[in-house]
Amino acid sequence: MVVFGLAAILSVIRIVRGPSILDRTVASDVLLTEVMCVLGADMAINGHMRNVPVMLIIAAVAVFGSIAVARYVARRDNTAP
Repeated sequence: MVVFGLAAILSVIRIVRGPSILDRTVASDVLLTEVMCVLGADMAINGHMRNVPVMLIIAAVAVFGSIAVARYVARRDNTAP
């Protein structure tokens, strides 16, 4: 759990300080993946399946967020001279 906590802190720092929107997007994906790993570890340790819907929602938000940012950046790059 210490490693997950440290990685989460570093991800939040990258989200706040990231020089570009792509850096912030990657850091937010890492943070969401870490939350999913912690929930999965909790399920494995305690032997329950209550967190599966939460993990699916987090995964969907991460995917759709990454797609939206990628489309925004691609559209912005196409309009630049």
